[in-house]
Amino acid sequence: MLDLLADPNAWASLLTLTALEIVLGIDNIIFISIMASKLPLERQAAARKVGLALALITRLILLASIAWVVGLTQPFFEIQGFALSWRDIILIVGGLFLMAKGTTEIHHTIEGKADEGPAGGKPAATFNAVVVQIMILDIVFSLDSVITAVGMAQELSIMVAAVIIAMMVMLFASGPVSAFVNRHQTVKMLALSFLLLVGVALVADGLHFHIPKGYLYFAIAFSVVVEALNLAASARRRRKQAEH
Repeated sequence: MLDLLADPNAWASLLTLTALEIVLGIDNIIFISIMASKLPLERQAAARKVGLALALITRLILLASIAWVVGLTQPFFEIQGFALSWRDIILIVGGLFLMAKGTTEIHHTIEGKADEGPAGGKPAATFNAVVVQIMILDIVFSLDSVITAVGMAQELSIMVAAVIIAMMVMLFASGPVSAFVNRHQTVKMLALSFLLLVGVALVADGLHFHIPKGYLYFAIAFSVVVEALNLAASARRRRKQAEH
């Protein structure tokens, strides 16, 4: 380990892998924030922390089982030249779950059911139900993240350090991100649309139709810029109305 600390290449790998883990974790933060928002306000922070803690534990367990993770990429079923691995199955199921959940949440938001709780006559989501849904997506996101880490770094200690640092950054950012998403309904709709986009990408990846991540990130970044301009314009209109 001391030899690694003195190696500039090890530091470069750590910084690169940490940045990549943070980028890959953005989807996870958005999903956790939206799911936690279905709970009473006083329990949302706990749900976010539990969700991210489970994601960290899942990633560390998978990193400790590198041989098993690599084995998941080996085909176990083939028909007419089309091979499927357990990783493909997990990505397809996770992507379908994400698409179904995103569609349901968009429907509830448009129909005005997203904010219903005890006051609205319907029970709010339970803490355990939210945590279980977070765990399902944690497994999908963790698998993709760990396979990326294994492909980029050779030392287990570097992978573990990168995952822990990235998770600490995500834990720090989850509160502000959740508050911002819940405060602006248009941002929440945009975030749900991102989840649909990620779900489609996961299913496509599982079916061996690889969509370059750069295309996805560009589309997301472009949408975020447009939405930021809309929010700025809206704030400016409100200021003018207040002045008059």
